[in-house]
Amino acid sequence: MGKPIIAVIVEDHPATTAGVRVWCAAAVPPIELIDVGDRLAELWTGPAASADVVIFDLHLDDRDGRIPVPEYGALTELVDAGRSVIVYSSSSNPETITHCMSLGVDTYLTKHEGPEHLVPAIVKAAAHLPHTAPTLAGAIQADQRVRLSMQERDALRAWFQTGSKQLAAQRLGVSARTVETYIDRARIKYANLGRPAGSIAALIRRALEDRVVTVEDLATE
Repeated sequence: MGKPIIAVIVEDHPATTAGVRVWCAAAVPPIELIDVGDRLAELWTGPAASADVVIFDLHLDDRDGRIPVPEYGALTELVDAGRSVIVYSSSSNPETITHCMSLGVDTYLTKHEGPEHLVPAIVKAAAHLPHTAPTLAGAIQADQRVRLSMQERDALRAWFQTGSKQLAAQRLGVSARTVETYIDRARIKYANLGRPAGSIAALIRRALEDRVVTVEDLATE
């Protein structure tokens, strides 16, 4: 048996966290859950910093009583750091969903999509695999464009040009693991659209189809 999956939840409603904790404890094998409440800084310290998956409530209540705004900045910071993120939100707005997916999160779930979706999503995100719940599927069907982050585009371009993740990493000044993470996320996005791209040739074809890269981008130096 491999090491247990550790997830950290960012959620300002204790009742929601309590429910997720019960679902994780009942998973086979159990998923260990770390609760940081709405304390975003704790995602980067202690056990939470090395958690396999971040379960992220997009709209945290503002302590000054103002209308909550989406925490896109914190979400982007997590994705850019290579963290696996599941957005777990009460919002089913298609624009919000597609924007979150374009930032590079692993998947998006609404809070009415219960343990039958959240638990498998955690397991798959820990393994860098896609999970598409009904709400996300509906948003994808409404918008078939793939949306890659700048880091994902740069990683693909460097990989296509060099044919080596190690050389791509050297060119971009990041680790090979970071390049691999960006490539995996691009593949997840295509898989979520029902357009799998398992090989480099298939990924190049998809990227050309969607004008993520051009023929000129593929030229080697």
